[in-house]
Formats: sequence, C-alpha cells, structure tokens
Amino acid sequence: MQSPHPADARTPGVPKVVETEEELASLRQHLSDVLEGAAFKSSHRSGQFLKHIVEQAIAGRGDSLKERLIGVDLFGRSPSYDTGDDAIVRVTASDVRRRLLQHYSTHGLESDFRIALPQGSYVPEIMRIPAGEKEAPATATVPGSALATEHAEPLVQEQHPAQEHTPIVRHDDTAAVKIVPHSRIWLATGLALTVLNLAFAGGAFWMHRSAASHSPRSIFPWSVFFASSRLTNVITSDPNVETVQDICGHSISVSDYANRNYIPDTSGLTPQTIQTCRLILSGNNVSIVDPGITARISALAQQASSAINVRAARNIELTDLKTDDHYIFLGSPRSNPWSELFNEQLDFRFVYDKALNQEFIRNVRPRDHELPQYVPTAMGGGTGKSFAIVAFLQNLDQNGQVLLLAGANAEGTEAAGNFATDIPRLSAALRNCGVSGPQSHFELLLQVDTMAGSPNNISLVTCHVLSVSPAH
Repeated sequence: MQSPHPADARTPGVPKVVETEEELASLRQHLSDVLEGAAFKSSHRSGQFLKHIVEQAIAGRGDSLKERLIGVDLFGRSPSYDTGDDAIVRVTASDVRRRLLQHYSTHGLESDFRIALPQGSYVPEIMRIPAGEKEAPATATVPGSALATEHAEPLVQEQHPAQEHTPIVRHDDTAAVKIVPHSRIWLATGLALTVLNLAFAGGAFWMHRSAASHSPRSIFPWSVFFASSRLTNVITSDPNVETVQDICGHSISVSDYANRNYIPDTSGLTPQTIQTCRLILSGNNVSIVDPGITARISALAQQASSAINVRAARNIELTDLKTDDHYIFLGSPRSNPWSELFNEQLDFRFVYDKALNQEFIRNVRPRDHELPQYVPTAMGGGTGKSFAIVAFLQNLDQNGQVLLLAGANAEGTEAAGNFATDIPRLSAALRNCGVSGPQSHFELLLQVDTMAGSPNNISLVTCHVLSVSPAH
C-alpha cells in the first residue's frame, strides 16, 4: 500500500504546502542550500530555527509556531518560562530575517524558491519562481517607489493579474504555507533584490498594520516629502566602502567619495591589500538593514499616494544633490559619506574612533544635563547600547529638504528608521520637543538597546531644534 503523501497528514482545511513528492524534495533541497550558504553557516542557532519552522509548515503544524511553543520545542525552555524576560525566540527570528535577506541578495537569481519570515509571525512564507522567470532585465520597480540604476530611468514593468503578482500567500498563523507561482519580478542588483523582498514581504505587512493611522501627507515631517511636487530620493548606504575603510585603516572623506577616490592613500598598503579592496569595490551592495527602512518609507509613500526614488550612494554624484529634490540618507558618514555634507548643520556629529574601530556621537553644543559624547557599548552584532540620530535639515544652498537616518552601527540606523516611520511616536516626540511645523529643523538623539545584533528598546535621549538657513 502506498504511503500517504507527507503533506496529507495535517489540520483539516489547511492547503497543501506541496503537491508532489518532487516539489517537496526540491523545497527541502532549497532549504538545505540556504542553510549551507554563507549567510547561515556562521549561526547554528538561526539555521536550526529556520529548518524547524519550515518543517513545521510543511507538516501543516502552523499552530505550533508560537513563541512559547518554539521556545519549548526548539530551545528546551520550560513550558512556564517567561517570554518577556527570555527573548531568545524573538531575537533568533529577527536574525533569521536578516540572514534570509542576505542570502537572497546574493543567490536570489539562482533560486527556485523564496522563503520569508514576516514581522510579527513565526510562520514562514514560501513562494516558487518558475524557471522561465529568472532571467532579468536591467531594472526593477518597488510598490510606492522607483528604483533607478545608474544611467537608467526607472521602468514600469508589465502588469499581471492580482493572483499572479502576489508574491506570497499567507493564510493565518495556524495554517501551513502554500507555494504559489511568483510574479515576474525583475531582479537586477543586490539592492533591487533585497528591497523587493522586504518591500513585498515586510512593507505590505507594516503598511496594513498602519492603515488606520493618519496619512503621512498631513503629518510633519513626512508631509514635506509627500505633499510636495518635488521628487523624494532615498539614498542607501555603501557597506563595501565601509569595509574598505576598515581594511585600509583610513577614512574616506566626502570629497574623495564624490571623486570616486575610494583608496586615497595607498602608502603602507601591500599590493595584496590594494587588490582586495579593489575587488570589494567592484560590488555595490546595500546594508542589510536598508531594505527594511526603505520598505517602511515606501509604505508611507503609498499611503500618501506618492512615490520615492531609491538609489545607491555610489550611484549618485554631487551634481545630483544640486537640485531642489528632497533626500533621505541612510547611514552615518562611515557607511554613507554623503551625509558628511550636512555636518555643519548638526549638533550631534558622528566621529570615528580608530583605536576602538567604531563610531560614536559627539555633542558639539551640549545643553543642561546632556553629555559631550555618546559612546556605544555594543559593537555591530553585539549586545549593549548604541546611539542614532533622526535629523531634518535643509539641503545645502537648495530649496529641498533632507532627512538623515543614521546610527553608530547598523542596529542604530535600523532603529532610526523604525522611529522615524512610526508616525504616532515621532509626532509625540516632536511635540514634546517644541517642533511646530515645516519651518522647524531638528535633531533627535536616540538610544538603542541591542541584543545579539537586534535593536530592541528605542528611547529618545534628547532633541535639538535647529536654526534654519535660508536657501540661496
């Protein structure tokens, strides 16, 4: 007698995850490839977590994918353990989301499947990409945004019926996940891929959660960006240039960056080091936290019936900033040198400590009860505290406005993005700071508690209302 299909023994009414033994084998092989890839190989715990939740979904046991049950089944916690004090499941899930984005940013074009873990759920979402749809033209679009590659205008791709271009079908937290054909999402660069993954899997979820809030078109400072006829550009960071600075032991000024002089001083560097740095610079990646921030901004743009233009820091030139467009820069000067242009307007400035190999924030105009500097106790990926800023400024000698979302490490930048796109919380902070409207430029200094590389508690340390310099 033939054994039952492994997907048949499941909760009644739950759709099958796979339809054939071959499809099941292909999915498990894909999972194995992900777990053996560079993104997961360094974390046994995150690999175990991903395998556990995918296997539970395959078996139709989505009802077991709850925080407490995962803690008991996977991590050996007591059934009565306090999930408030012990955040191992939440922290590991956050790390898995990061590593999935990292994996698909490198291997997305060669994958038959895509696995995602939405925020607020431990049930994985799985989609299948037909073989004929892996070839990609030169650019991509994101809901609520226009992704522009260097020397190319954003393209709007052919529209498909809704059931075809919905990338993921999620039934509920007790259901398994059904594999559905993926739409023709054209993937050109690592930036486009990671932004697309999170814009679909994360941005839509966050936008749905925020649907009941007021439109960003009427809420400052987002009203400045989305109630304007000017284009809003989101400039993602450049982690490759940050890596080169670490290897070469020097900092790249915004002047050198603008002139494409990424290794300004080769004295003292071996030929092998120079070759390594040039190899790193041949790529143009995006920080692992930038897609999440971009997806949240994209969701706000959609709510305001507006759009954003997403570009990589290394794909713009100084002349691009000499317009009246609006700009949102992600990352500190170390990871996004363009943000250094606005240092003179800032009270809270990033300083790189070469001895500690980390950035801290210097308060150049301390007020009562403020510190002259704010130094993180957590290195990137560690546990402790870090700091970040949200700054709303005027573009230099232009009429456009600038928003800086920057942290002393990636967790700090992620926290700044989360805080700035949480409209009720941001609005309350600005009211308490005495920020009254679109003529008010400001800086918010945030403290971020991190655990194993994930930002947890975000608190407002202080805020400064800045003087406005008229445009020329």
